[in-house]
Amino acid sequence: MRRILLALCAFLLLTPAARAVTVIGGGDDAPSRVAEAKAAASEVTVGHYGMTPIPGSLVADGDYDVKFESSSPFFKIIKATLHVAGGGMTADIVIGSESYDAVRMDAEIPGRASNGATTFTIPVPALNQPFACAAHSVKRDMWYDRQLLADASSLPEGALGFDLPDYEVLDKALRAYGDDAPEASAPAAQAVEPAAVDLPDGEYSIEVNLSGGSGRASVSSPTLLTVKDGRAWARLLWSSAYYDYMLLGGARYENTSDGGNSVFDIPVAALDTPFAVIADTTAMGDPVEIEYQLTFYAESIGDRSQVPQEAAMQVLTISLIVIVVGGVLNHFVKRRRR
Repeated sequence: MRRILLALCAFLLLTPAARAVTVIGGGDDAPSRVAEAKAAASEVTVGHYGMTPIPGSLVADGDYDVKFESSSPFFKIIKATLHVAGGGMTADIVIGSESYDAVRMDAEIPGRASNGATTFTIPVPALNQPFACAAHSVKRDMWYDRQLLADASSLPEGALGFDLPDYEVLDKALRAYGDDAPEASAPAAQAVEPAAVDLPDGEYSIEVNLSGGSGRASVSSPTLLTVKDGRAWARLLWSSAYYDYMLLGGARYENTSDGGNSVFDIPVAALDTPFAVIADTTAMGDPVEIEYQLTFYAESIGDRSQVPQEAAMQVLTISLIVIVVGGVLNHFVKRRRR
């Protein structure tokens, strides 16, 4: 009896329905060992217009709380103490997480993690001057380039022998300079209207092709197609868990997965014609918006059971029923023998 049950389960798991998972577009979007250049898309500029470098020789010796700017929101400095002695400067910078365990400037500098924060003691070449500092991600085992800046205007009175200009006022004046008239406001982005389909409202399957990006990401095909009020919506299952939102026609769609790979319910803008979408991924540490093209094929629309996830659930349900029934039968057979 046990051999028969095992053979039956194996047969069910090897049926075409259980093997229906098809991936279109390439392999996983797993992070590489070296951060890609696209990660710089989320970087911000540090410093302000008109800032000039201030060396340590112009700062009175002492320890000061000072404001540090970072080019990345993932390496946000929540506290910094500047140490000035004999013209040299170092700083104890604190980030509000334990996501990074080392930084690298002229040499690698280990961090000191405690209570959800990490402290690094780094050299400061000058105030009001951006300087490079690579940070090592614990989770991804990758180095990410950052720009840091120590803001001299945050020093207490007496630390400098001269006054500094108000850089924020300079920034505003620079942005306003040359603007003879206010710019016309851009039209508000409109959400995409789902394509009309001549089908009763309900759930179906449809083939989808993904192109664009680096070629490593993919979506499961066929995927779930939902027709509501004669309009088409699709559920996309990505090959990666790192996608957190998608943009389509100015509307934003959030990841609905409770765990595992990312899932999105989006309108099907067109059938048999590629249309552009943007998907934001954190696979490289910093969020990066990547443009893709999706093509849904009208002739491929079929029964919902053709969706790989649905087929897998059916196989799993049948397998569980077989196991339960087999267990009951096995119990009665043994009982009869006794």
